[in-house]
Amino acid sequence: MKILDRYILKTYLKTFLSVFVILMLIFVLQAVWLYISELAGKDLDIDVIFKFLLYITPTLIPLILPLTILLVSIMVFGSFAENYEFAAMKSTGISLQRAMRGLSIFIILLSVTTFFFVK
Repeated sequence: MKILDRYILKTYLKTFLSVFVILMLIFVLQAVWLYISELAGKDLDIDVIFKFLLYITPTLIPLILPLTILLVSIMVFGSFAENYEFAAMKSTGISLQRAMRGLSIFIILLSVTTFFFVK
């Protein structure tokens, strides 16, 4: 793997993890809000609530991943364009398709693993 591929992938993955965690928290809070009528007033233990959150999380992953990929792509490539990193890549003769090859492979692998979360 070349240095440029590692740099792009490292930048993408750091942003990907942070955006994924933020969106997961938002969607988990929405799920709690949807099921609050079944949970409230039942004198549930904290273990039962954590199990509920643990079991609802895998169903949210297929909803969150497309949003995460979209937001992270906009953020990372916007940052590259703002810092003239794309201009530097183009000046050295690297095409956009070549620069995005590593990310394309990562997203394909991610989509294959996401397939197993969907019934």
